[in-house]
Amino acid sequence: MCRSVQSVMLTTERLVLRRFRAADAPVLAAYRSDEDIARYQSWEPPFTLEQAEDFVGYMAAADPARPGWFQWAVELASERALIGDVGVGLADNLMQADLGFTFAPGRHGHGYATEAIRAVLDRLFRVQGVRRVSAECDARNLPSARLLDRVGFTREGLLRSHTWIKGEWTDDLIFGLLAEDWLSRP
Repeated sequence: MCRSVQSVMLTTERLVLRRFRAADAPVLAAYRSDEDIARYQSWEPPFTLEQAEDFVGYMAAADPARPGWFQWAVELASERALIGDVGVGLADNLMQADLGFTFAPGRHGHGYATEAIRAVLDRLFRVQGVRRVSAECDARNLPSARLLDRVGFTREGLLRSHTWIKGEWTDDLIFGLLAEDWLSRP
């Protein structure tokens, strides 16, 4: 099935997951500039408006069904407001993917990330036929580790002093989720 690039959208009870738009850049720059949000991420704050515009432009042209990264803009439907993003790095074989996520401060603790990630996983496993999704997080990032557990991932390992980032070695937690585990859930 061939879909147009503009028709990419997922909806949940409270959220719309869609392609990024140019108007999203200021909000993206704001939440990615928050030091607490950026602490366990690869970028350094501030995340400038120029960086956000470049990111939005790149993601606006990406295709979630092709190899490479696609970032879903997560919008709270009732407010029509960007509240975060969920990224999927689809492997060249189209059967494996990596998952990442970032949500704005003030939007944590409401179940939005859980809801958004479940929608993305459902698309990956049920629509795209992905076999395995992996995720990795800094071992100190307990909220992210709990979120991955909550949506069904299995913690598969700890890589000690694995990543040199922001001037220090960090331990990484490795998570995996298989299609058969996702598809057998109620």
